[in-house]
Amino acid sequence: MIRSMSSALSGMRAHQAMLDVVGNNISNVSTTGFKSSAAVFEDVLTQVTAGAGAPATEAGGTNPAQIGLGVRVAGIAQSMTQGALQRTGRAGDMSIQGDGFFVLSQNGAETYTRGGNFTIDALGRLATIDGGLVQGWQAGATGVINSNLPVGGIVVRVGDQLPPNQTTAITLGGNISSDAAVASTIQSAVSVFDQQGNEVLLQFTFTKTAANAWTATATYGALLTPVALTDGALTFDGTGELTAPIDHNINIAGGLIPGFVDPIEIDLGATGEAGRVTQYAGRKSLVVTEQDGFASGVLQSYAVSPDGKLVGTYSNGRTQNIAQVALTVFANPEGLERIGGVWRQTANSGLSQIGVPNAGGRGQINPSTLELSNVDLAQEFTNLIVAQRGFQANSRVITSSDEILQEIVNLKRG
Repeated sequence: MIRSMSSALSGMRAHQAMLDVVGNNISNVSTTGFKSSAAVFEDVLTQVTAGAGAPATEAGGTNPAQIGLGVRVAGIAQSMTQGALQRTGRAGDMSIQGDGFFVLSQNGAETYTRGGNFTIDALGRLATIDGGLVQGWQAGATGVINSNLPVGGIVVRVGDQLPPNQTTAITLGGNISSDAAVASTIQSAVSVFDQQGNEVLLQFTFTKTAANAWTATATYGALLTPVALTDGALTFDGTGELTAPIDHNINIAGGLIPGFVDPIEIDLGATGEAGRVTQYAGRKSLVVTEQDGFASGVLQSYAVSPDGKLVGTYSNGRTQNIAQVALTVFANPEGLERIGGVWRQTANSGLSQIGVPNAGGRGQINPSTLELSNVDLAQEFTNLIVAQRGFQANSRVITSSDEILQEIVNLKRG
């Protein structure tokens, strides 16, 4: 009787632990990035009352007779299945579709999370609600990100200034009419930017000098000050393709326009290239299709790309990389230890393998979304009933054993 009571007691303890796990799962049904757990049972010691017997010529073998001595909780297994994604519309919110964890730094310790509800603190650092600093790679002044460097905190500076860029390349394209009269002109203008970001009007004039021959000149500024081109003589063949200059460039040397230290390459397009300058009969359509200069700008907003890049939009209309969020994966993510809403590495989780999203088995980033808890309420309530009935049944075993012991005691009275 004592043996059955001991086994039933272990069953009550095990089902109480199962009830604790189920209760924790249900309580975290609305926790962002939460992963549910399940109690795993296994039997404990067994008492052998009769050993196994080998078969003989005239007798069969016998199996061992064993009586189990109860149950114990072998472990608490975490389920790392993907939770549902919910769109929030917040720029700072991110979710991971696939494997991986966000990397955090909390008081100097590296921790990991699936909850991507991030915010910007007073110092411009990307952080979790409870103060963990999101780790990644900060972009350089030109927006280049080197993911081979160690990870560090990500900073999104409010009012960040994007320095100006002097115009160094201009592309002209379109058609100049082959049936235009000699001495006819075609003009096209574009705003360019010097090294300090000042806007300067640059105007091109093409004058027909003979059949299939044109001369290009340029002026700049409000006063239309002439500026020399490296080659202003244009020649076209009978098919309307540009044959001279050979390199199809009519450049402006550096220093000829105040504030423009670097030369400006003016490309008319290679033969066969879409959008090149041509000389066909009909309507003229010569335009400046591209120039690479811009004025300075101030950061206005940012968005997150699927590979984890934070791309800033500036007041001058330009976009540039600010930083890139890092993700990490583990050989055994179920071996991570949960501490206060985040995980940390253990001896059985494997080493943290930090890298960029969408590479090395790491999932992609979904911007403006959050991963919900993967708790299945229907399953948890079923487990709740199983735990309750398991506890109740084991307590009944103790009651029955007690009644039998009472009957044995009463034999003496009889």
